[in-house]
Amino acid sequence: MALRWGIRMLSCIYNPIFQEHGEPWHPEKGQRLAAVVSRLQRSGLWDELTHLEFGSATVEKVGWVHDYDYIEHLKYLSEHGGGSLDPDTCATEKTYEAAMLATGGCITATEAVIRAEIQSAICLVRPPGHHALPNRGMGFCFFNNVAIAAEAALRMGLSRAAILDFDAHHGNGTQDCFYHRGDVLYFSIHQSPFYPGTGTVDEVGVGAGAGTTINMPLPEGARDQHYLHAWREVAMPAVRSFQPDILFISAGYDAHWRDPLVQMQLTADGFYGIMHETVSAVAELCAGRLVVILEGGYDLKALALSVENTILAMLGEEIRQADDSPPALHPEQHKRINQYLEHAIRVHQDRLQLATDE
Repeated sequence: MALRWGIRMLSCIYNPIFQEHGEPWHPEKGQRLAAVVSRLQRSGLWDELTHLEFGSATVEKVGWVHDYDYIEHLKYLSEHGGGSLDPDTCATEKTYEAAMLATGGCITATEAVIRAEIQSAICLVRPPGHHALPNRGMGFCFFNNVAIAAEAALRMGLSRAAILDFDAHHGNGTQDCFYHRGDVLYFSIHQSPFYPGTGTVDEVGVGAGAGTTINMPLPEGARDQHYLHAWREVAMPAVRSFQPDILFISAGYDAHWRDPLVQMQLTADGFYGIMHETVSAVAELCAGRLVVILEGGYDLKALALSVENTILAMLGEEIRQADDSPPALHPEQHKRINQYLEHAIRVHQDRLQLATDE
C-alpha cells in the first residue's frame, strides 16, 4: 500500500545495450544490470515502472561537461576495438555507444521531470559516471551522467540543482564540474581514505561555488545509522537551505557490507532509509522533481536488493525483504566512526549556519 510520502508513478530509463559495454571479468560488468532487472521482474516492480523512450545524447550535449577532444578519443577507442584510459577504466567496442545512450537517457528523464510529463525517474544505466572528469574518464566512468543531467536542467531554465551522492567512492568528477559554480549543490558521503583520494571536509568550492560542495568522509565500517545521521543532520538541511529546483541522486550501492571493493557496512535497508528521508522532503524542496542515477555496487545480490529498496522507497511502499545484518563492529572502530562523523557534522553545521546568517 502506498504511503503518504511516496511517488504515485515512477519512470525508468533502461536499455539492454547498457549491458554490452565492458568485460565479463571486470567488477563493473554487464551482469550488474542483468541482476537488477531480473530481481525487479521477479518481484513485479518492473511492470509497475513507466519505461521511457530515449535516444543517445548528442556530442554537443556531452560537450556541456566534457572536452570535445576527449569525447572524440573515446569514440575512436571504441571504433577500433577498445583500449584503457587507466588500469581500471577499459573501453570496449560498445563503450561509446552505451555511454552516449546512458547520458541520453539521463537527459531525457531530467527533461521529462522538468516538463512535468513524469513525476520522477530512476536511471538504470551503465557505465557509471561520477568519477569522469571534463577531460578524461577514470574509476570505471566515461561520461559524467549526473553532471550532464544537472547541466541539462539548468539549460532548460531552472536556477539551481542539487546532487546527493551516496556511492562509497567520492565523486571527484562531479565535484570538479561544479566546484567553481554556485548553481549546483554537491553533497557526497564516502569512505576515506579511499579511491580516488579526494573529498575532504575542507573541499567546499571556490569563487561563486564557495560553500556549495559538502563532503562527509567516513572511516571504513560505517553503517546504516551513521549514514542516516549524516543525511538528516547535514544533507537534508543543506538542500533545504540551498532551495534547488531539482534534486539528483548519484546512487552507488558499493557501501553495502557485502561489496567486494569497499569496506563500509550498510545494508539494503539503509539505502531504503536514505531514500525515504529524501522522498519525504522532495515535494517541499523542489516540487517533487527527483532523478536517481545508478553509479556503483559490485555484489550482484546486494545491488539488486538495494535498487529494489530504492524503488520501494520512491513509491512509498514498505520493504518487502529485510536484508541480512553485517558482522558486529569492534567497539573501538564504532567509537572512531562516531568521532569522525560528529566532527564532520559540526564543521558543516557551523558553515551552514554562517551561510544562513550571511
